[in-house]
Amino acid sequence: MDAARLLTPCFSSPIRSSSCRPLSLLSGAFPSPTLFAPFRSGHRGNLCLTCAAETLVAGSQREEGSSHALRGGKGLEAGDLESWLHAHGLPPCKVVLKERPSHDGRRRSIHYIAASEDIEAGDVLFSIPNSLVVTLDRVLGNETIVNFLCCAAELLTTNKLSELACLALYLMYEKKQGKKSFWYPFIRELDRQQGRGQLAVESPLLWSETELAYLDGSPTRAELLERDEGIKREYNELDTVWFMAGSLFQQYPFDIPTEAFPFEIFKQAFVAVQSCVVHLQKVNLARRFALVPLGPPLLAYKSNCKAMLTAVSDAVKLVVDRPYKAGEPIVVWCGPQPNSRLLLNYGFVDEDNPYDRVVVEASLNMEDPQFQEKRMVAQRNGKLAVQVFRVYVGREKEAISEMLPYMRLGYVSDPAEMQSVISSQGPICPVSPCMERAVLDQLVGYFEARLAGYPTTLSEDEDMLRDGHLDPKKRVAVQLVKLEKKMLHACLQATFGFINQLPDHTVSPCPAPFAPQLK
Repeated sequence: MDAARLLTPCFSSPIRSSSCRPLSLLSGAFPSPTLFAPFRSGHRGNLCLTCAAETLVAGSQREEGSSHALRGGKGLEAGDLESWLHAHGLPPCKVVLKERPSHDGRRRSIHYIAASEDIEAGDVLFSIPNSLVVTLDRVLGNETIVNFLCCAAELLTTNKLSELACLALYLMYEKKQGKKSFWYPFIRELDRQQGRGQLAVESPLLWSETELAYLDGSPTRAELLERDEGIKREYNELDTVWFMAGSLFQQYPFDIPTEAFPFEIFKQAFVAVQSCVVHLQKVNLARRFALVPLGPPLLAYKSNCKAMLTAVSDAVKLVVDRPYKAGEPIVVWCGPQPNSRLLLNYGFVDEDNPYDRVVVEASLNMEDPQFQEKRMVAQRNGKLAVQVFRVYVGREKEAISEMLPYMRLGYVSDPAEMQSVISSQGPICPVSPCMERAVLDQLVGYFEARLAGYPTTLSEDEDMLRDGHLDPKKRVAVQLVKLEKKMLHACLQATFGFINQLPDHTVSPCPAPFAPQLK
């Protein structure tokens, strides 16, 4: 390769990617989590979701893989959700409620939704009337929604309060009414699920400190700490909203939130609500977050699925994107979320997630005398003084190519070269072989350091995952860190590939007194 090949762009076009706003700030670890406090109730017969007798026929035989259709099983709370849905207008549908044992014998099995018959792509599985969907407009009532949204808007826009905090608080007050609550059967089902997703594992926001050690080395640990602070801030703001909106929840003759519920109980409810909330599209603000019976966590999430719960004029419906055989669990799209978010929010990791990513944060050195000039050049090319690069799975080489121009800019030290960059009509600047080697060496050191920060290697993770008796929480954590390491290894290999393209491997890296910082 000749020297002309090194006249490479200082900046390429910015990667344009959609970002997913976190559903809420959640956090905490609390032993034996439940949604609020468990209901106590008698047993009834038939827990099959027979939306219509002719379409929903549940088997009674326990299947291999520890799931079975629920039809009057002994020891199960039967029929409440089913009869409640029937009584309040659920049309005929094509699903059945089945169960999967918990990995912990001390905890109850979880329920999930399966096809009650053979289904074709494009079929409507169910249509839940809006009267059975919990949203902010239902929570607050037509006469109070405007008042509430006006006073809550400031808190929402300043990240002091989320919609999920309102939904969690509402269900907590409804729970205090016991069987008098309209939502009693739905809340009882949420209690049963206890925030556990399709793998019967709850969000690590509710794991113990010992269990959180499974995530050592992963940036997810830092996210957990941030969410812990966030949920505490939201809890502390609840009384503010209570007093700002005098009509908020006025039908409840109970104490203000922080007096009625301790923080630990609120945290459990918050995490449980997050595990099942649906983000509806093309609806007004008061309906965008919804709790849907027969929705998650009874429905499994999948990253490469196209089916979504969709709001129509008077209902929330599900149209499937693929055929199902009778008894197969139903999956829906979870949105463009990386595996770290899937684990934090729903307690699972998707090995086939096309949206999985690791993040690299690069920043121009503020001690650099030319910092202001470099920041101006970066902004001119769509970058910031502190720039986050998202490295998507399978696109690691593309991400490194995106980082290199930014890194090269940070390495410019000669004032004359800097003036040439500033006055350049296009995104082109001269790059010497020694500067290119310095940039690439820094990236190699960065990726190697990140990999060394994990207590286990990639091969050790794969060995652990072959153990059929591995604790489910540890399994899902190992899945996460394994996939992170695979992306980091791919970044490292892509960087070595660029080094191998240098014209002279014997060139020593240029000194860089004000090299960009990576974290």
